[in-house]
Amino acid sequence: MALIKSVRGFTPEIGENCFLADNAVIIGDVKTGRDCSIWFSTVLRGDVNSIRIGNGVNIQDGSVLHTLYEKSTIEIGDHVSVGHNVTIHGACIKDYALIGMGSTLLDHAVIGEGAIVAAGSLVLSNTVIEPGSIWGGVPAKFIKKVDPEQAKELNQKIAHNYLMYSGIKKKNKPPKCLNAYKRNHPRRKQICSVGNFVEREF
Repeated sequence: MALIKSVRGFTPEIGENCFLADNAVIIGDVKTGRDCSIWFSTVLRGDVNSIRIGNGVNIQDGSVLHTLYEKSTIEIGDHVSVGHNVTIHGACIKDYALIGMGSTLLDHAVIGEGAIVAAGSLVLSNTVIEPGSIWGGVPAKFIKKVDPEQAKELNQKIAHNYLMYSGIKKKNKPPKCLNAYKRNHPRRKQICSVGNFVEREF
């Protein structure tokens, strides 16, 4: 059973239909939306400031979320995927973004809607990543733009799959799967290119 602990008068609030791994740790001023999954050895430390997580978010194994006392908070939008062993410290992540495995996001960084942070990247404090773009490296720099609708579709699929992996939801196809895009979308060459990039990097 996950460790859920009150700190300084704040008790975590977990939304409906969420999966919490047995050894996940969630403390203090943390609020999640519905249909989220918080995986093994993940730590959400809302002890010194707030952590807000939207609907359909997956935070994968070994990730750590923390903030600065009275200076930074964490805000994560809907259908965000946070890969394994990610550190998020006082950053803001907009809807449908994807944070690759082993990445670090520092205080006051902003990850735009549908943006992708490549695996192993370091996003420095106060960095603003534009919506629908891929950034990577140490420190992270712009790589290329992606189709916002494609990124949205991909992250909805990942978030859906992670809830399915937890056993909470039966496997149902998302409204439009990436394969359908690959077959039918008029910009399928670009979509396949980014889809293959994501499969390779994440």
